[in-house]
Amino acid sequence: MKIATFNINGIKARAEALPRWLDDAQPDVVLLQEIKSVDENFPREMFEERGYNVETHGQKSFNGVAVLSKFPLEDVTRGLPGDETDEQARWIEATVVGKKALRICGLYLPNGNPAPGPKYDYKLAWMERLYHRAQELIASEEPALMAGDYNIIPQAEDAARPEAWHEDALFRPESREAFRKILNLGFTEAFRARTQGPGHYSFWDYQAGAWNRNDGIRIDHFLVTPQAADLMRDCRIDSDIRGHEKPSDHVPVWVELDL
Repeated sequence: MKIATFNINGIKARAEALPRWLDDAQPDVVLLQEIKSVDENFPREMFEERGYNVETHGQKSFNGVAVLSKFPLEDVTRGLPGDETDEQARWIEATVVGKKALRICGLYLPNGNPAPGPKYDYKLAWMERLYHRAQELIASEEPALMAGDYNIIPQAEDAARPEAWHEDALFRPESREAFRKILNLGFTEAFRARTQGPGHYSFWDYQAGAWNRNDGIRIDHFLVTPQAADLMRDCRIDSDIRGHEKPSDHVPVWVELDL
């Protein structure tokens, strides 16, 4: 089973690029972030005609997450537990059943800038809620994963110019510590389990020729439980997609599991 995560930075803006990538890459399951659409306006037909089941958790103009799956989706839930007042659409969960059942969690973690400040406080509070949900996934002892745009640069090697990010919410020590706290519950960071070293990025800013200079950062991640890690065959970044026509500033990352 090939599972991808892709921050598309607006479903309307990616109306041509996203279907083209789906047809080429043929993922079985896709977790989308920043759909920037309310549920009723999401172009479901575009994906259903390609054989995908579609579940969304949308929000007008901002945020929004979705799941596309060629397998049936069961027990779909929306919103990260822990704060009933949080109206931002950043979390969606579902169970996909292949050879085995897999719990998939799609997330769009807050950016947090400017930091320090209220937006950074929200980011850290959101990550604390994520930690508690992650604890539950580990305790279930079932195959599960949390994937999406984490807005976290885990290590210096995950940025072409780490010195440029020292005061940024994506790279501040508190952000990386919160990320490691989740990892240390027993998750595997799928890409780093397969590929080591610098030069691997999933985001390039639209400004200042970042793509042409390969001035990128790696902020889109798969965290998999031990039971899912045992099933992992591969994990890669489709970086070439960034050079295609009308691209998102992110590119897809995917894992292949023996499911």
